[in-house]
Amino acid sequence: MTQTPQPRRARAEIDLGALRANVRALRARVAPHVQVMAVVKADAYGHGAVRCARAALEAGATWLGTATPHEALALRAAGLTEARIMCWLWTPGDPWAEGIEAGLDMSVSGMWALEEVVEAARLTGRRARIQLKADTGLGRNGCQPADWPELVTAALEAEAQGLVKITGLWSHLACADEPGHPSIAGQLDVFRTMLDHAEKAGVEPEVRHIANSPATLTLPEAHFDLVRPGIALYGVSPDPAVGTSAELGLRPVMSLKGSVALVKHVPGGHGVSYGHHYTTPGETTLGLIPLGYADGVPRHASGRGPVLVGDRIRTVAGRVAMDQFVVDLGGDTPEPGSEAVLFGPGDRGEPTAQDWAEAADTIAYEIVTRIGARVPRVYVGE
Repeated sequence: MTQTPQPRRARAEIDLGALRANVRALRARVAPHVQVMAVVKADAYGHGAVRCARAALEAGATWLGTATPHEALALRAAGLTEARIMCWLWTPGDPWAEGIEAGLDMSVSGMWALEEVVEAARLTGRRARIQLKADTGLGRNGCQPADWPELVTAALEAEAQGLVKITGLWSHLACADEPGHPSIAGQLDVFRTMLDHAEKAGVEPEVRHIANSPATLTLPEAHFDLVRPGIALYGVSPDPAVGTSAELGLRPVMSLKGSVALVKHVPGGHGVSYGHHYTTPGETTLGLIPLGYADGVPRHASGRGPVLVGDRIRTVAGRVAMDQFVVDLGGDTPEPGSEAVLFGPGDRGEPTAQDWAEAADTIAYEIVTRIGARVPRVYVGE
């Protein structure tokens, strides 16, 4: 059988075997009755939503989570027809009717959303599955405690009319990646109070949930009926304060690789890339790596981003450009076409996504999620 040639300019290798192992590791951290929702929003944090969703379900996840309804509908269109899919970031005029027909669990954070989903239920003649979101202190989406009784009452009235089914009550933590942060206990207290009000009013949720990746890993008291790991699925630690990937029993799923496009000798004092923020300290060799900020390589990592070429870590020399950047090879002369590894699991001494996050003063979530569409995803471990 003829093998498909590997993309040479750039590729993101996605190890689905590692993803399945991560799901199993996360599954092992929660009680048997607690379900796992695999969060595959933002194209599975840049890893490819459909392939990752299938792998996560194979490994024991029972729910999928997306931000937008369009992401959820795309999963249904790709053939993921049986899994429970929840989506939570709705705006006025979004496709509520299509969500109902697709059997999505749709988050409702306020009266306008409840009114729109009820109207869509009337139009379709089908009962909508909704989950009421409580703002327990994050201050983004979700219903404030003062407005919660009104929303709960209205949702129960719609349920009594056969227009909706309240399948869940949920919230989101602000500082779970900062172990011991006082807001964690405060939010859990508010969540329990809001749950208590809803359940005493007559809500019978299938699931109650608040735990994201760091809470799944470190806060068993936050697990309730379901946990929603996102970045941890992809083997990336939510924060060094929580632990490294290895310490958490997780394996990074994405490796970003390119090829050395050109190697050349230059004299000392030679400027490199826009603005000449780097000049060679002496006679040396430069290697051209054909990835840039259009591919998701952060420009903020100019002069600092680490790259493995050969058996040595090199550093981005000068500014990252749109399509390319340069590394100072210090006199080494790898052949054009040699592999350059920007990040991976770290097994071979290559940098990790966390290393790039530190170089760019950001978080590892952003590093993997920002890898652009013109970088082909190559799936291994299937």
